[in-house]
Amino acid sequence: MKIEFAFAKALRRLRKAKNMTQEDFGEVSGRTYLSSLERGLKSPTLNKIEELAAAMGIQPLTLLLATYAERTPDKPLVEIIADSMRELEAFSSPPEEK
Repeated sequence: MKIEFAFAKALRRLRKAKNMTQEDFGEVSGRTYLSSLERGLKSPTLNKIEELAAAMGIQPLTLLLATYAERTPDKPLVEIIADSMRELEAFSSPPEEK
């Protein structure tokens, strides 16, 4: 699945779970733009992802995780999170001395 369509599904699902309408995002985005995002016609910037998440009262990472969960439905969300945690831990560990 293309990332735009996965993001579209995740955004719409999270918005509806919060019982929000597209109009509820009026302070961060116009309804036409939000509709384009929810149809996979546009890709948001990182700043826009942060604004959309804040409007829903969630972490931006939640929106991104939901996107990748939509994109890879055969992989459980907990596995996606575990993979990401391992990758982050590898980057945060000091390099081993030889």
